[in-house]
Amino acid sequence: QVHLVESGGGLVQAGGSLRLSCAASRSIKSINAVGWYRQAPGKQRELVASVTSSSSTNYADSVKGRFTISGDNAKNTVYLQMNSLKPEDTAVYYCNARVVTPYVYNYWGQGTQVTVSS
Repeated sequence: QVHLVESGGGLVQAGGSLRLSCAASRSIKSINAVGWYRQAPGKQRELVASVTSSSSTNYADSVKGRFTISGDNAKNTVYLQMNSLKPEDTAVYYCNARVVTPYVYNYWGQGTQVTVSS
């Protein structure tokens, strides 16, 4: 099992930056993939960025070049650095951990609100 705690959300003006943190209850090297998802009101949850245990990353087209996902193995934490924020980035951001054993288990954090004002 994996417990995830997100932090770092808040209110920022368009063009600003935020860094989200996802602290895991176990080594992130033991997790197959950690991803950041977001859900805006009235919309489906969507993948923003993910990183695998082999450090392969993936980004949604809408955030490429603006967001960076990274991990700190010593702190069991995955970060999402968000630059050049836009009002359309406003959403609740969730951290997800996918563990394959070979069954696939998905664990979610409680979410953190990001609001970008224009």
